[in-house]
Amino acid sequence: MLKTRTLDDLKSLLAPSDRMPIVFLGHGSPMNAIEDTAYSRAWSKLGQSLPRPKAILVVSAHWMTRGTTLVDVSAMPKTIHDFYGFPDALFAQQYPASGDPALAREVVTLLASHHSAEDDTWGLDHGAWTILKFLYPDADVPVFQVSIDMGRGLEHQIEIGRTLSELRDRGVLILGSGNVVHNLRALQWSPKAKPHDWALEFDAIFENRLTDRDFGALADRKGLGSLLQMAHPSLDHYMPTLTIAGASDDRDDLTFMTDTIDMGSISMRSFVFHAR
Repeated sequence: MLKTRTLDDLKSLLAPSDRMPIVFLGHGSPMNAIEDTAYSRAWSKLGQSLPRPKAILVVSAHWMTRGTTLVDVSAMPKTIHDFYGFPDALFAQQYPASGDPALAREVVTLLASHHSAEDDTWGLDHGAWTILKFLYPDADVPVFQVSIDMGRGLEHQIEIGRTLSELRDRGVLILGSGNVVHNLRALQWSPKAKPHDWALEFDAIFENRLTDRDFGALADRKGLGSLLQMAHPSLDHYMPTLTIAGASDDRDDLTFMTDTIDMGSISMRSFVFHAR
């Protein structure tokens, strides 16, 4: 599987295709939405490289359900400020994209075997809009979210991705948002903070297994053991990586980007699967 490291390379690889790429972005701090960072610049550049989708389906770490997979069918998803302790400028941010109720209801049907249901109360949480504002700053592409059923195992989220993958042939961008490593308890606030050894180790294992398409290993909680527990005290930020992995196939190439670790314990690794 081909790996490239620069967004310039990625742009040259995203030749016109009948299949949309699929994207996972490590979203990190909500402050990336209002600050000029390496990540926000990379997201802007990625948005300029991606084909224009007919709609965007987002699986964010911040919409968790249990026993069901919900699909937002609202016509105008609200911008959710699901955080606290941040500047007023962040709470003032809005992402006024329309939804796609018709497509969202088709997704409910598509995911029927995964206990899917309609929802019109959610909207776009900060795992979605903080990155969408850079990918598509005009908010002119319809977008809706699909929740993560935390009551099911890791393999289930891979299956969700497999089921959703057919949308790629219909011009839908499947976008996952979370973090490959996400342990808020182990944050180091010093600007000179070095990544924890276990964070580097898990990030490297993830990169290698994803490159080898060994998704079974990425979903093997027992096999990942205590390292997974250190990297993810809660699995919500890990789940979307598996959704995007599941939506890929062996016709795809893989590109990694923004593969640094912030504050010792937040991996900002992002990746794109795209047709050869």
